[in-house]
Amino acid sequence: MKKRWIILIIVLLLILSGGTFFYFKWHENKNIKKPDELLQTYMKHIEKQDYSSMYDMLDQSSKLNYTKEKFITRNQKIYEGIGATTVKIRIDSTQDVSDGSKVVAYHTTLTTYAGEMNFDNEATFVKEDKEYRLEWDDNLIYPKLGKNDKIRITNVEAKRGSIYDCNGVMLAGEGIASSVGLVPGNMSKDPSLDIEQLAKLLNVSKESIEKKLSASWVKKDSFVPIKTIPKLEGSELTVDKISDETKEKKKLQDGLLTIKGLKIIDVKTRVYPFAEKMAHLIGYVQNITKEELDKDKEHIYDSNSQIGKVGLESLYEDRLRGTRGVEIDLVNSDGTTKEVLAAVLAEDGADIHLTIDSDIQSKVYAQYKKDKSATVVMNPKTGAILALVSTPSYDDNEFIRGISSESWKKLSEDEDKPMYNRFRATFVPGSSIKPIIGAIGLTTSKFSATESFGKSAKSWTKDKSWGGYKVTTLHTYDNMILKNALIYSDNIYFAKAALKIGSSSFMKELEKIGFKESYPFDIKLTASTYASGDNKIKSSIQLADSGYGQGQMLVNPVHMASIYSAFVNEGSMITPFIEAKSESSFYKENVFSKDAVNEIVRDLIQVIEDKHGTAHSGKLKGVTLAAKTGTSEIKASKGDKNGTELGWYAVFTPKADVKDSLLMVSMVEDVKDRGGSAYVVGKAKKILEKVGVK
Repeated sequence: MKKRWIILIIVLLLILSGGTFFYFKWHENKNIKKPDELLQTYMKHIEKQDYSSMYDMLDQSSKLNYTKEKFITRNQKIYEGIGATTVKIRIDSTQDVSDGSKVVAYHTTLTTYAGEMNFDNEATFVKEDKEYRLEWDDNLIYPKLGKNDKIRITNVEAKRGSIYDCNGVMLAGEGIASSVGLVPGNMSKDPSLDIEQLAKLLNVSKESIEKKLSASWVKKDSFVPIKTIPKLEGSELTVDKISDETKEKKKLQDGLLTIKGLKIIDVKTRVYPFAEKMAHLIGYVQNITKEELDKDKEHIYDSNSQIGKVGLESLYEDRLRGTRGVEIDLVNSDGTTKEVLAAVLAEDGADIHLTIDSDIQSKVYAQYKKDKSATVVMNPKTGAILALVSTPSYDDNEFIRGISSESWKKLSEDEDKPMYNRFRATFVPGSSIKPIIGAIGLTTSKFSATESFGKSAKSWTKDKSWGGYKVTTLHTYDNMILKNALIYSDNIYFAKAALKIGSSSFMKELEKIGFKESYPFDIKLTASTYASGDNKIKSSIQLADSGYGQGQMLVNPVHMASIYSAFVNEGSMITPFIEAKSESSFYKENVFSKDAVNEIVRDLIQVIEDKHGTAHSGKLKGVTLAAKTGTSEIKASKGDKNGTELGWYAVFTPKADVKDSLLMVSMVEDVKDRGGSAYVVGKAKKILEKVGVK
């Protein structure tokens, strides 16, 4: 009996010890991560660009074949090179292998710069120290990737869209220029004199040429580009009358070709055919900067991209640039493509069609190119901008061809500020504001057109509260009513008109026509104001001065054109637009009453027709025009004798049909001692004659 109990106890102990062994074995296996889980973790490390943690998951054999540095470099170059932002896998199966390893079959979806990459692959896991480790080779990145193969990413640049005028004339687009360069092996033994001559001809420094020639990539037979210049077309030399510009180009080319080792080749580039005539409007593109590239989180650009810097090139950048194409290829050691892994086709940029008439723009520029001016030409019935000119100007082609430091210094230090865009700025409007003040007074019934404002005089003060301050004007006349005040441009009448309107109503009505607000125009404009900052009109003197466009009044020329458009639209202001596809709309409706508009238009016609009218010299035979001149004073104080003057001229066709309707607003700086606003009238008359206004 005792022997049986001993045998039973021994059996029970064996059972318990075996169960404990199998329990701990089961528990140990339960805590070992499965290969499919490990593979998911590995892929997450790719997303996080944690290549060190990826390497830590490899088996010893893989680590012997690939150092950590080599592994990280290989993976980083490929995954970050193709822009792998998300890595998703689907586990299809896990199979046991006779040696104890496990093979995981899976499907990968990689999001890259070229869209999605989809492929099937297998990963082998081996057991080391009771844990599964990944057996790694290059083909784990992509199944067909060999040790000496590479993944190459190629950017395919989209063609930038062109900009055209209303008649289909190209204002910005692809063209041919001449790249002037040197071939070192063909140069003189002592090239110093040649370099000196080339520097002088191209207006660049000798040091810049020498630096380019000493670049590491340069060989004896290399073409080393120095500067891009306008191409001299043979057709330019066959015309009856060769232009001065062509003569200069020919002279430059002849001089360049005397230099030993010099070569001129054609290159495709962005061109601006109208150069200075359109520069402030069109702007230019340049190579992208490192700062701009760093901000490009969507990887739209690369280091070779060009980007719109100013003007419409910048404004319409998103549409003009198009979408860059990208191709990811598997290539062997000699660069031969084995397989296209992913691709996105390039999508060319859109063309932009403007309302601008390049012929009108050129005629305006020709008249004002030596002045500091801004001019807006618009169809006031539709809002289509026909010309938008700022002078002096610059050649925007220089910026894309590579402007030299010397040329940039000259431009930026020019006291006439050729880089300053005047049609975006605001200026003291002077008497050009008077029809607007008259329309406000009539619309608000603060006075009537036939109401006499007293006896005409050359100076006037409100009362003793003004101390010695006086409003002055140039002419006296009979019957101080609105029509005569506009014909003679009487400052005193409109000072009194502003006082009759009252400061509160005056500011309110100006705000109704867009003062102190952002203007609805594609190109950002400085807002027109009647007082600096958030201030209001604080005194009767400031109010009176504001009535004839002085005080703190500042108006943008485009905004001024929109206000004047109300005189041909029964009191509603048109919204100016510059893109042809835009539809006409009113910016502000019924800002002036129809009766007020009719009166102001009749009076402005007389400013041209009446022999005493300040714009009488602008009269055109057989054409009915309405106009208002304006001479504003820019000086430190009322008694300042050294101040300057701005000349304004607003002229429009009050009786033309929609198709032929035209409004032009011009502002010219420094017209003092040049005839004041009469100087502008004379220029505008020549433009209207050449345009053939009806």
